[in-house]
Amino acid sequence: MNALLARHPVPGVALLLLACFVSGVWLGAELLPPAALWAAVSDGGSTLGNIILHWRLPRVLAAFCVGACLGMAGAVFQGVFRNPLAEPYLLGSASGASVGAAIAILAPLALPTAIGLPLLAFVGAWGATWIVVLIASSAGVRQTHALILAGVAIAAMLTSIRSLLMLVLSDDTMSLQAILAWTLGAIQTPHWGELALLAPLTGLGLLACLLLARGLDVLGLGPDVAANMGLSVQAFMHRAVLVAAAVTAVAVVWGGLIGFVGLVVPHVIRWWLGPSHRRLILYSALAAGGLLMVFDGLARALLPPAEIPLGLLTVLLGAPFFLYILVREARR
Repeated sequence: MNALLARHPVPGVALLLLACFVSGVWLGAELLPPAALWAAVSDGGSTLGNIILHWRLPRVLAAFCVGACLGMAGAVFQGVFRNPLAEPYLLGSASGASVGAAIAILAPLALPTAIGLPLLAFVGAWGATWIVVLIASSAGVRQTHALILAGVAIAAMLTSIRSLLMLVLSDDTMSLQAILAWTLGAIQTPHWGELALLAPLTGLGLLACLLLARGLDVLGLGPDVAANMGLSVQAFMHRAVLVAAAVTAVAVVWGGLIGFVGLVVPHVIRWWLGPSHRRLILYSALAAGGLLMVFDGLARALLPPAEIPLGLLTVLLGAPFFLYILVREARR
């Protein structure tokens, strides 16, 4: 049965995504029976129907896009560094993006926020990733733990910088609580126009990641073998980090800091479908998107009317999984 599902994953993944989507729409401060939910959506003129169509539905789709970006970024980072623990949160990429985003939000810039926010988030993610790589390389060790330790240290430093920026630059016109909630992970509820921007960006990110798949497969054989097979290793690594950082920035701009999704999902998909990066990237994006739709629904539903920061829930899932992978790698 498992072999059959691995050879033909499309029906199973489609059913799983549908279930996650329905759960994401259903979950909230008030749980509605499916029949009532359908009736509300069918009657677009009712208050509840308008709330679902113009608030909850765009938010569920935004959660899918954010999760998909984290899943594909995690798969690319793990492939390019050949490191099973690499993911945007632990490498400092997400923290770098959050610093860039905080500067765009809080500092008076010549750029409009709509352009400055994604641009500075990307610069922050890309710069933080390369700082971590350079520190790990200059230490003369390339093992799993060196890269992750450097990432954790840089992420902690960037978190302090972001907190300092929030204290220094925030004023009465800027809600510090809203920014703090964003740093703990919170899907921004978009209107349909914003979703029309987020969805194509996610699609372009997926396409760019898929174009890296063959190079990641070759790089998995080792840098020397990859070079002998005609891959320009350094140029490819620069390109892959650039793409993964851009995808991470998209996720951080719309979802804040959401940890461990990019670690857990690619691992599970790799166990299920094998190491081929074309399938790994595609199905990691779909599965991470589905997972985040459910988790965002749970964040709204568990303590109504309050909303639990999404990042807290994903850490509760991801941290034990991270420790399991860490112990398994240490025993090898």
